[in-house]
Amino acid sequence: MITKEKLKLVTEWDKTFPKSDKVEHSKVTFVNRYGITLAADMYVPRDKSGILPAIAVCGPFGAVKEQCSGLYAQTMAERGFLTIAFDPSFTGESGGNVRYMASPDINTEDFMAAVDFLSLNDRVDSDKIGIIGICGWGGMAINAAALDTRIKATVAMTMYDMTRVNARGYFDSEDSEEERYQHRAAMCAQRLADLKADDYKLGGGVVDPLPEDAPFFVKDYYDYYKTGRGYHKRSLNSNGGWNVIGCESFMNQPILKYSNEIRSAVLLVHGEKAHSCYFSKDAFADMTADSKYTDNKELMIIPDAVHTDLYDGGDKEYIPFDKLQSFFEENL
Repeated sequence: MITKEKLKLVTEWDKTFPKSDKVEHSKVTFVNRYGITLAADMYVPRDKSGILPAIAVCGPFGAVKEQCSGLYAQTMAERGFLTIAFDPSFTGESGGNVRYMASPDINTEDFMAAVDFLSLNDRVDSDKIGIIGICGWGGMAINAAALDTRIKATVAMTMYDMTRVNARGYFDSEDSEEERYQHRAAMCAQRLADLKADDYKLGGGVVDPLPEDAPFFVKDYYDYYKTGRGYHKRSLNSNGGWNVIGCESFMNQPILKYSNEIRSAVLLVHGEKAHSCYFSKDAFADMTADSKYTDNKELMIIPDAVHTDLYDGGDKEYIPFDKLQSFFEENL
């Protein structure tokens, strides 16, 4: 028997973006195959009736659905899709114990469980389901698309490959056997320290206060997660971050291994000046290399945009919602 955890869901509007009067909003829950109950916000266009195409949205890595995934979901609902923005396992309002852990497998499953939920929804055309993954969940979305044949269209926004960054460091600056060994040894030592303390040590979210000599990408994250622009009390990045050992298994599990076997449509969108742009460029190259399914794959680079500009549009509305709408309309 599949049972749901009892979640405590906030009823008032507590998003980092204004509520739209063009959509109906409600809280929903669903269970993944590990028995973890996930919490989501569902958005349904008010001016549409009958069966609708649907999109599940998640990310960024360490964010919650009250931040930019909710903004994407609400905006795409305004454009005619039934959408959900969900909190991944162990974070936000979703279930799972212990808290603040991540897993390449479980978090890919979270997307697939969202597809389960949408497929069984009476208002959804189960043959027209797509997903949007933002930042670290962009990589998870591509992995889900390689595994879940029900997903007809995938968008990865300002994508991170979390397995790559954990195994090689930022900009591949720690890509050596010795660096990985030291990282693994530190994680193993931390496991024992946590057990002795009977608690999990947090790794810390975005650094605060911001050092004057912080690299640009750290300043970029601070500008979103630590200010009124995107701060949320349940966001890991806005507060204490993941557990130190929360991402341990990412080091040994490349999630984009079979991306060149994805038959459905995929769109990768990245900012030209984002520190992370190399993730999407390399992912697109790998996805289309030695592949029979390249005609429906696309990489879109947004001029002048940095990483977090594709979280909420930045100061110049950088998110190409018209492109996202046309992409899903063509492929769902």
